[in-house]
Amino acid sequence: MQLVVGRIGRPHGVRGEVTVEVRTDEPDLRFAPGVTLVTDPAPAGPLTVERARWHKGILLLTLAGVEGREAAEALRDTLLVVDSTDLPPIEDPDEFHDHELIGLTVVTTEGERVGEVSDVLHHGQDLLVVARPSRDEAYVPFVKALVPEIDLGKGILVVDAPPGLLDAAEVE
Repeated sequence: MQLVVGRIGRPHGVRGEVTVEVRTDEPDLRFAPGVTLVTDPAPAGPLTVERARWHKGILLLTLAGVEGREAAEALRDTLLVVDSTDLPPIEDPDEFHDHELIGLTVVTTEGERVGEVSDVLHHGQDLLVVARPSRDEAYVPFVKALVPEIDLGKGILVVDAPPGLLDAAEVE
C-alpha cells in the first residue's frame, strides 16, 4: 500500500525549489538530502532530495534534475509516497499507523457491528471516520476511553461510545 508523505505545491523562487505540503510525522527523515521519493503519478519521479530547508514554517526542497521555475511548476500537485512495508514498526502498543486502522471493522463493547474505519483525520484531536451502511459517517475521537481495544489480527476495533456518539440519522 502506498502512503502519501507529502504533496508538491507551488515553486519557490526561480531556481527550481518546490514547496511541500507535509503529510508525515517525520519530515526530517522522509525528506532528508539523498532520499529518493516515489511519486504519484509515477512518471513524475522518482525524485531525489538534494536539499531540504524550512522557510516560515514551509518545507522547501531542491530536487535533483529540477532546474528552473517551469520544471518546478510541472511537479505541482505531485504526491510523494512511500510503501507501507518500508515503515518501521511502532514500538508503543497503543499507537498505530493510519493505514493499519483503515479497513478495521468497528464494533461496540456489546459486539454490535457499527461499520468500518474509512479514514483517520488529524485535526487537533485524532478522529476515526466510521463508514456505516445506510447511515451518515460517524466521527469517533481516537482516545483510549472511547477505543479501548484494537485487534489488528482479527481486524476489529472496539468502540465504547457514550450515548449520542453513534446516533446519526439514517440516509435515504
